[in-house]
Amino acid sequence: MPKRSRAVGKISPGLAGTAGEYLVAGELSRRGYIASITIRNARGIDILVSDEDARRSVGIQVKTSQGSKPIWVLSQKIETMDTAANLFFVLVVLNGLAEPAYHIVPRKVLVREVTTRHRKWLAAPGIKGQQRNDSSMRKFDDVEGRFRDRWDLLGLD
Repeated sequence: MPKRSRAVGKISPGLAGTAGEYLVAGELSRRGYIASITIRNARGIDILVSDEDARRSVGIQVKTSQGSKPIWVLSQKIETMDTAANLFFVLVVLNGLAEPAYHIVPRKVLVREVTTRHRKWLAAPGIKGQQRNDSSMRKFDDVEGRFRDRWDLLGLD
């Protein structure tokens, strides 16, 4: 007797990350680009993508959120990443079985915004008015949708 499919719910972070990478690679292919998922030890680049003629290419790092809101938790090492012009983040919202959402952010923009937001958070008093303790976690959100479906930012057309 065939096994029932697993109910849609929260999956392991590793599986969510893998799903995000394949979804992004598939979406890029659907849009006519050449997308190759890198091997696990390619530091900071999950997907290499180029136009069909291989005249223009960019590197992509994928971050995946399992919820339905465009909010991602990142580590502090994000603040020290290379901000070369041809490096991008594609932030994925899995949305359960609904269509995933893609937010395309140039890496230099994401690094700048995460760093600025974290410094402001640290400078603001905590709930009880106390000085906040630094944390290794950072947050990025795109609630306004500024980067949603901004595939044009990749500059491959």
